[in-house]
Formats: sequence, structure tokens, C-alpha cells
Amino acid sequence: MMFRRILFGLLFCCAGTFISCAQGTQSDKGIFESYLNSVQTVDKLCSDILMDETAKFFLGVPYVGKTLEYEPERLIVNLREMDCMTFVENVLALAEASASGTPSWQTYLEKLQQIRYRDGKIEDYTSRLHYTSDWIYENEKKGLIADITKEIGGVPLAMDVSFVSTHPESYMQLQSHPEYIAVMAKKEKEINSRQYYYIPKEEIDKQEAQIRTGDIVCFVTSIKGLDISHVGIVHKEGDKMTFIHASSGKKRVIINEESLQDYVLGIKKSKGIMVLRPQFVTEQ
Repeated sequence: MMFRRILFGLLFCCAGTFISCAQGTQSDKGIFESYLNSVQTVDKLCSDILMDETAKFFLGVPYVGKTLEYEPERLIVNLREMDCMTFVENVLALAEASASGTPSWQTYLEKLQQIRYRDGKIEDYTSRLHYTSDWIYENEKKGLIADITKEIGGVPLAMDVSFVSTHPESYMQLQSHPEYIAVMAKKEKEINSRQYYYIPKEEIDKQEAQIRTGDIVCFVTSIKGLDISHVGIVHKEGDKMTFIHASSGKKRVIINEESLQDYVLGIKKSKGIMVLRPQFVTEQ
């Protein structure tokens, strides 16, 4: 895959260095430039195609979790390894930067920060959008995405998030700053007061015609205290609707072999999906 070829040629630049840093390594900047070259011929007016091509650019990138967990809180840039959420954030930020009138490294950094943090501002650990449902709400408010779940047949979803504040031992920053626990608990109550919708897993195929390549798919979980267990980018091949994602099982970014519905049906604690449509404005 393209990413593997690029990564092979750049890895020596960061050997023995701090893996992720606020402004990215030379390897990250090299990958960014290669990405821009790879989408030069892509129609920037077609956000679905641009999102799909951006996601496919990263096929083969290693899956690595917790790449953002450093103190003090700052914008972490890492295009060499991703988990499911940082994959989606990077795809959206890169596609937006590419479609803008100024597709520069600085534009990408600004887009990424805007997407990852509440109001696009970094104050401390609690500024980051830890719950995907909160990420959806905030980024829809910014006009970056539209939650189309309700309009394509979604049903009400009772939100009851609490995991972060009730499991502080799982988060380094909450152990270092116990005062953040109350802040997170307050934010959880706010999230739970909002109305969300989801498509039950048995109904996904019925809505296939209304779901596009390049949409962001979020997998709703029944795990106590959590909202979303996984995210990816919708990808259609002929009559098959599947998705591209950073897979913890395969340890890399892949195009999923199963259809979207079959994948969800195979996960015992998955309730269904939410569907988000990128709304970035393209400039020529």
C-alpha cells in the first residue's frame, strides 16, 4: 500500500526519538506532503470521494492505542500510527485541509485541533472530546459534520455515559489531576441530557441507499457507561457496503472484509450505528 512505501522510506528519521510530538516529526510532515500529492487529481468538490481516498491512503498503517496520552495536554500529531478515533480525526482534518484554498501543514494542524478539542481550544485534559457522542455534538455545532442518523431512519438513543469519571484509575491524567474527575462528571451529565439517535443493527441494510461512501460510521455499544465503541469511514465496493478503519484485531488500517451490517451483527454488545456526513466547504 502507498502508506507502507512512504513509511519505509521515512522511518529512519524518527528512530530513537519521541514517538509523538506537538508539531509532528519530519516523518509526519513527509507523509503529509505525500498525501497531498496522492490526492492532487481527486475532485475536491466531491467530499465523499476525497474522504474515501484519504482513508485509503492510510491502508496498512499500524494500529497503536493511547498515542494522545501525554502531559501537559497538547496537540499530538502522529500520521505513522493510529487508533480508530485518531484515524477518523486525521482523515477528516486532512480532507478538510486538502479541500481548502491553503492546503498547508499549518492548515492541517489547525483543522486537527479544531476537530479534537471543545471549541477548538486546548486548556487541559478535559478540553479534549473524550466521548464520541460529545465529539459529534461539538463538531456538528462547528459545522464540520452533520449527524444524519435521525433523517435516515434512526430511533431515539438513551445516552448514559459515566465511564471516564467512574474509572479514574484507567486514565493517567485523572490520577495526576483528581480535580478533573468532577469536571468530567459534569460534562457526562450534559452529554446525557442531549437527544441522540441510532440505527438498530438489524436495520442497517435497509438504510444502505442513504449512506454514502466517505460518511463516518460510529458503532453504538451497550457497555455500561460508554457510548461508542468503534468508528470508521464508510466504503462501498459495487453492491457491498463496508468501512475502512484502524482495526485493533488486525493491528492496522484495513478495508473490512465483512459488510457493515454483518460486522455489527457479529459484535454481541453492539446496538447499531450512528452516521455522520462531513460538511467541509471546498475552495478552488
